[in-house]
Amino acid sequence: MTVEARSPVAGTVVALADVPDPVFSAGYVGPGLAVAPDAGAGRHVVAPVTGTVVKLHPHAFVVAQADGRGVLVHLGIDTVQLDGEGFTLHVAEGDAVTAGQHLVTWDPAAVTAGGRSAVVPVVLLDAAADALRDLPEPGAAVGAGDVLFRAE
Repeated sequence: MTVEARSPVAGTVVALADVPDPVFSAGYVGPGLAVAPDAGAGRHVVAPVTGTVVKLHPHAFVVAQADGRGVLVHLGIDTVQLDGEGFTLHVAEGDAVTAGQHLVTWDPAAVTAGGRSAVVPVVLLDAAADALRDLPEPGAAVGAGDVLFRAE
């Protein structure tokens, strides 16, 4: 089954290697891309794939497709330290969601104002480093719900 991961936020594509967190930038979590969210339009976070919310925190979530392949979305770097402040969840763990469905509302400008990076890593879990294809170039603009990458 193909994974067609969609951008969870509107913004600008960033190479995963340029994410200011070594766990993501070194690819330890898996291959992917990141999105620097647009301050206004980037407030609405959507599901990257159709599936089930298998893990949900205010700052991060995993949606697994029916075949079990999961996509991790992490809203900002070091945002776990915010203890959920500034994040509004619109789904619960275990919910079935469709790609593009609104899952979380947050304020990336407030994250940046607090001295943290608002960049949003989007990672295909349990995948080989070369599994992704059809990647947009870093610097490309994406809308929430636009295809970010594909994998077989």
